[in-house]
Amino acid sequence: MDYNPDQVYLLPPSVRDVLSEGHLCFFVRRVVAKLNLNVFRDEYGTEGGPAYAPEMLISVWLYAYALGVTSSRRVEQRIREDLAFRYLAGGVTPDHWTLNAFRRRHAKGLNDLFTRVVELARNSGLGRLGHVAIDSTRIAANASRHRLDTEQALREARARIRRDIRRWQKQCDADDPNEGAGNEVGSEVIARLEQQLGEIPARLERLQKSGLKKISRSDPDSRFLRERSGFTLGYTATLAVSEDHLIVGQCVTQETNDNGLLLPMLDLVEQQCGKVQRASADSGFFSVDNLQGLEERNIDGYVPDSNLARWLNRGGTLRTRASHPAHRRMRRKLRDPAGRWMYTRRKAIVEPVNGILKEQRGMRRFRQRGLAKVAVELALASTAYNLTRLWRTN
Repeated sequence: MDYNPDQVYLLPPSVRDVLSEGHLCFFVRRVVAKLNLNVFRDEYGTEGGPAYAPEMLISVWLYAYALGVTSSRRVEQRIREDLAFRYLAGGVTPDHWTLNAFRRRHAKGLNDLFTRVVELARNSGLGRLGHVAIDSTRIAANASRHRLDTEQALREARARIRRDIRRWQKQCDADDPNEGAGNEVGSEVIARLEQQLGEIPARLERLQKSGLKKISRSDPDSRFLRERSGFTLGYTATLAVSEDHLIVGQCVTQETNDNGLLLPMLDLVEQQCGKVQRASADSGFFSVDNLQGLEERNIDGYVPDSNLARWLNRGGTLRTRASHPAHRRMRRKLRDPAGRWMYTRRKAIVEPVNGILKEQRGMRRFRQRGLAKVAVELALASTAYNLTRLWRTN
C-alpha cells in the first residue's frame, strides 16, 4: 500500500468512523447533554457578542481532566490537534483565556456539576453507601515556598524602600543641567517604589488577620501542611469514596489537622446521597468528639487512635489506655478480627482513588490560586473521575 499522508479526502471522515463508538468523548457528550445547565446560561447577559455554549466548555474541561490535562494552554492546543477534543468543541477553537475564564467564573455551577454527576451515577447503580472511606491528602499550591510575608520582613522592606526613595529624591533634586533624562528615569523609579510602599500596610493587615507567622505572597490562602516528606505549601483535599470506588463527597480546606473534617464530610455525603451505614478513616481523623458524633448519627465507624493504628499496622503492644467509654468501644471493635478486617478495607477503597487523581490525573499541584478557585479544580477532577468510573461500568 502506498504511503501518502497528503492524500485529500473526497468526503470528510466521520469522527465515529475514526474513534470507536465506545470512546470516552462520546460518553462525556451524552452525559453532559442530560444535565441541566441553566445555572451557567443565567450568568451571561444579553450585551456583547454571542458566548460559547456552556455544554461545549464543560465537555471539553471534563474530558481534559479525565486525561490529566489541567492547563488551559494545553487544552487549547489539544482542541486544535486532538480529534476527540475537536469533536467535543464542535469545530470551534476557544483560546486559553476563554477556557480559563470559564473555569474561574463558574465556581458554583462547576461544584454543583459534581453533585449532579453523583446523582446520575447512583441512579445507574453506583455509589453504594454500605461502606464509605474518607481520606485527606495534601496538594501543593501554585506558589513558591520562598516568597513569604512575615512581619519582620515586611517592616524591613518598608524601611529599605523608604531609604531608596530618599536616595532617589536626592539624586533627582541635584542641580545638574545634563541629567534631564536621568531625572525622568528617577521619577519612574520613585513612583514604582511608592507603589510598593503603599502595598505594605495591606500585606501587614492580611498577615495579622490570618493569625499566622508567615503567609505566601503569591497565594495567601495556602498553608504549610505536614506530610511524611516534610512540609508542603498547599491545601488539604478530602475525599469520601463509596465501596464501589465512586467519589461521593469532596472538599478543599486550609485545615492543618484532619480530625475536624470527618463529621462535616459525612454530613455532606448524607445530604447529597442518603444515609451512610458504615464509615472508616485513618488515625488522623480520630478524636473522642468524632467517635461520639458517629454514635449519635448511628454510623458504624472504624477510626483508630494513633497508638491503635500502629498496633494494627505493625503489631506489638498498646502503649496507652483508653479512658473515655466511646474510645474503649472503638478499641474493642477494631481489635476484633471482623472489625480489623473492616478497617483494612479502607485502604482498598479510598487510597487507589487518591493515587489515580495524583499520579495519573496530575493533581499533585493546583493550577489556580485561592481557596475558592482550587476547590473548583478538585470538583472538576472528581467529576471527571466519576465519569470515567461510570463509563467503564456501562
